[in-house]
Amino acid sequence: MVQDLMPARTPRTVGVVWALLGLNTLGSAGAKTIIPLPRSLIQLVTMGALVTAFALALAVNLRLRGRASAFLLLLTFLLVPSILSSIHLEAGLGALFRCFRLSLFVGTLWLLSRWWNGDTTFVRYHIRFYFVAIGTAAAGLAISPGAAMPELYGGRLVGALWPLTPPQIGQYAAVIIGLTTLLLLGRQTDGRTAAIIIVPSFVLLALTHTRTATVGMLVGLVVAILSLVLNSAAARRFFAWSVVVVTVAAVGFAGAVQAWFLRGQSKEYFTSLTGRAKVWDALLAADRSTTEQLFGTGLGDKSFNGLPIDNSWLAVYNEQGLTGVGLVASMLLVLLAVALLRPPSLSRACALFLITYVVMSSYTEAGLGDASPYLLHLSLAASLLASPAQTTPLSTPADPRRRVPRWARTSEVT
Repeated sequence: MVQDLMPARTPRTVGVVWALLGLNTLGSAGAKTIIPLPRSLIQLVTMGALVTAFALALAVNLRLRGRASAFLLLLTFLLVPSILSSIHLEAGLGALFRCFRLSLFVGTLWLLSRWWNGDTTFVRYHIRFYFVAIGTAAAGLAISPGAAMPELYGGRLVGALWPLTPPQIGQYAAVIIGLTTLLLLGRQTDGRTAAIIIVPSFVLLALTHTRTATVGMLVGLVVAILSLVLNSAAARRFFAWSVVVVTVAAVGFAGAVQAWFLRGQSKEYFTSLTGRAKVWDALLAADRSTTEQLFGTGLGDKSFNGLPIDNSWLAVYNEQGLTGVGLVASMLLVLLAVALLRPPSLSRACALFLITYVVMSSYTEAGLGDASPYLLHLSLAASLLASPAQTTPLSTPADPRRRVPRWARTSEVT
């Protein structure tokens, strides 16, 4: 791919491509919907979205111009252990299909990297798509409250129109709230627009009872706002008021907050991470060959012995081995290092929020080693940390002190 040094106006098609990438990562497994949707149909839609995204990205970038970055290079290298482990078919033919999906996902990001200039254009694409995604959950709640908050999920909000799980809705809502808050502090949006987005997103986040998303959002916002306090009076005021509000809520509503976090579970079950620790211990205790330790068993459905792993690091270790773990860790470290070296700015704050959120969520959610919303969040962070492209002059400007010969002077027409 050719390095593009010329800044390019972002076509509207790029926003469509970003939304299609988001649609591909919504997944096909989730709650029962009001109108039953066959899983094969959902997979056809999500995979069709990825193929369409790649085709559209290629159509607007026929010259294959892109901006190389350490993040994209490491993400491309992640394909190596994925393919090497999947080719043995220990995880079935589905492993090769997932490798093909990841390859298309990475290729589309390379094509879009031409328009990664460190501005907030892709942040707006991100917010718009995920706001529509959780909007389907809100619509399902309005149409059929019973189907949207089933007893199977403990009365937590699920997608009744599109099969979204509570953690998915919570993740999307938390990311929307965080990014919109930062845009408001950076005066990139007005208070009315921010309220229209933040208030319903916060309500949906509360209805999902998703602890990981809530904690990740709060910690991510603290890190992002602290990166702005030295240069932004608005950030300093917001941080001060947030401390007051959180303190009052912690004192006055301690019982309600504790009940919300426990979700009716015992403290012992809560401290065991709702049973996840048993799966983790069994995964780590399983016998593995040297090849499996280095490259994993192939891209799968992020489960072990039929149970969800719910940990990005252990899922990557299981499917892509220690090589995959090293590459994923390197991606995060590179993004964090670049963010810390950048001067304070809104783009840097948004990137820090996304990186922090993904790191916090990686402990109880899987997805860092495959095409997922978490990789899309990190790709957005990479676009925010890209240096603005500089225009390359077509010719060397003339020295005004140099005398122009009489024969070369332009005649003046009267």
